[in-house]
Amino acid sequence: MSIVSAETGREHRITLPTLRRRKRRGEKIAMLTAYDFTFAQIFDTAGIDLLLVGDSLGNVVQGHDTTLPVTLEEVLYHTALVSRAAHRALVVADMPFGSYQVSPEDAVRNAIRCVKEGGAQAVKLEGGVVVLETIRRIVAAEIPVMGHVGLTPQAIHRMGGHRVQGRTEKGRAKVMADARAVEEAGAFAVVLEGMPAELASEVTASLSIPTIGIGAGGGCDGQVLVMHDLLGLSEWTPSFVKQYANLGALASQAARRFAEDVAEAKFPGDEHVYS
Repeated sequence: MSIVSAETGREHRITLPTLRRRKRRGEKIAMLTAYDFTFAQIFDTAGIDLLLVGDSLGNVVQGHDTTLPVTLEEVLYHTALVSRAAHRALVVADMPFGSYQVSPEDAVRNAIRCVKEGGAQAVKLEGGVVVLETIRRIVAAEIPVMGHVGLTPQAIHRMGGHRVQGRTEKGRAKVMADARAVEEAGAFAVVLEGMPAELASEVTASLSIPTIGIGAGGGCDGQVLVMHDLLGLSEWTPSFVKQYANLGALASQAARRFAEDVAEAKFPGDEHVYS
């Protein structure tokens, strides 16, 4: 049940204790990516629990084939836009490739920038066992960390593409070890991406922190989608995506009608001009 502030009339901010209670009670968590003020405001008002300023902006905003070119400065810019709009949702800034791999000290410094300059309440980084100490150091700096294991897009070259993880016994063991390492390091939640639903359910049952699934079945504590996939703004969407609207087609139709009205001198009409 949502709690509304008597002073503002808004629902109270989603916090880490909120998410822990959701896990204990079996209440699902909804997370979407957002990259600007307008959509963040729409999603926040709609009741989305977490807004992720994903490095997926490299794909859906910048047009890159991978997330690897995204810079910290770009994430900071987009996080600041989203943070200004979010009054209820917890804002998570995705730490881009190169912003936490060099050293734990470098990672802490960059995570602090996500909070101070971007206005995020938490950061997300990919990996499990290999980033255990990095997560510990960021958490020790009083910055909440969301983990991300399984299919990790920043490791696309090592994985040989966007391949489902955990299908072999060795792969299953690695996913489980990574998820437990993330929890042990102090992360408040972990994204489980691109893995068999049975494995994701097993990981979820074994952890005390919430799991957020994407291409990992319905057994996770929550789900996340890229907003462009949700809204039908992508040319291609993965098979695990449910498209809830087709804004791409509507936008194309609106632009076409506008072009036709301009060509035929139907716009602007008398009602659209100053006297």
